[in-house]
Amino acid sequence: MSPIDPDGAAAESASPRFSGRSEFQQLVRETFERAAQEAWNEIIVSDVNFGDWPLGERAVAQSLNAWSKSGRRFTMLAKSYSEMPIRYARFVTWRRTWSHIIECWACPDAELTDFPSAIWTPSWALVRLDTERSTGVTTKAPAGRLQLHEKLREWQRKGTPGFPASTLGL
Repeated sequence: MSPIDPDGAAAESASPRFSGRSEFQQLVRETFERAAQEAWNEIIVSDVNFGDWPLGERAVAQSLNAWSKSGRRFTMLAKSYSEMPIRYARFVTWRRTWSHIIECWACPDAELTDFPSAIWTPSWALVRLDTERSTGVTTKAPAGRLQLHEKLREWQRKGTPGFPASTLGL
């Protein structure tokens, strides 16, 4: 069962389906850009390890900086964050700067096939149904967004704090 009903998504979204890594990455870029433009108060992102997300790009960092303000909340869910510092230096810097609005949760015991690859926002959502081929759906439909939000919050409850903003040695 998918987190978002594709038929419900098709009824209320201008671009309900996407296919391919480049289209997925463009949707991620546009999501963060829209978040800044529309002043969304919350964003939740989820992926096994964010390995093929464009988080290290300058444009993404600029959009996230423009979005970041007090009272905003950014939640990340991942099975593992081990490659984040190596692959995404710009994102790691942004995460360190804005650590007071960012929560990162690790779910190391999650099955790869069960863990969602998704973005939830107050007005829009994206779910990759096949991460290998980067195919999925987007939706503005309230029912689809609510269903995804509940699923992501359930994963958050199963997780533990992960990806600290800094590591302090003693």
